[in-house]
Amino acid sequence: MLIDSHCHLDFPDFVEERDAIVARALDAGVSRMVTICTHVRRFSQIAAIAEAYEHVYCSVGTHPHNAGEELDVTTQDLVSLAQHPKVVAIGEAGLDYYYDRAPREAQAQGLRRHIAAARETGLPLVIHARDADDDMIAILEDETGKGAFPFVLHCFSSGLGLAQAGLALGGYVSFSGILTFKRSEELREIARQIPLDRLLVETDAPFLAPQPYRGKRNEPSYVVETAYTLAETVGVSREQIATVTTDNFFRLFSKMPNPAAHG
Repeated sequence: MLIDSHCHLDFPDFVEERDAIVARALDAGVSRMVTICTHVRRFSQIAAIAEAYEHVYCSVGTHPHNAGEELDVTTQDLVSLAQHPKVVAIGEAGLDYYYDRAPREAQAQGLRRHIAAARETGLPLVIHARDADDDMIAILEDETGKGAFPFVLHCFSSGLGLAQAGLALGGYVSFSGILTFKRSEELREIARQIPLDRLLVETDAPFLAPQPYRGKRNEPSYVVETAYTLAETVGVSREQIATVTTDNFFRLFSKMPNPAAHG
């Protein structure tokens, strides 16, 4: 059993064949998918997708690209929407200095509001960090000083320093198809330094399809390829990486019912 901890099933790429995509994931052994919110104003669309599929859950949050458009979204708004039975995470929120599509102050303000919501609800914050390692470390350390909160550094492609800081603060690290790319040896070296009990896998679909699908539209079933590469990278069996990442997922995303706990 594997879990795609981060995908975007609401994106236009999937509209025509969402049923088939979810079915392919289940056939591949991907038993749960979390479709991640990028605009709080579109949350109803995300929730509708999660409601339509037994094995799909969702988050609520504002992507850093959209932080400037949703400055009026409060922590309390996030907390309120997170009461939906299928919401299992807050975010994605964070800092993206690579594209800089929103003012950095807006990104930071949004991130801190999402952290407060994660702290209040106990739901994990899905963190997007790109080319902003130092500022991300500073905010995470500052906010943890106000009270711990659960989080995952999603689609990890940052430096070792951010990984180590996140781990020190109790966070998890999730790897996407980037891990499978030939040029990603440095990232694989970081993966080898992450404790097994803090690893997750994801697709970030429709983006970043892993080898051998690189260049194509990504989808949740392809998380299997990332998991296989992660297993090879850290030196464990494919079965063990599936067990470990699934156990880690349910520990972090604790609101999602764990079938193993009731089996």
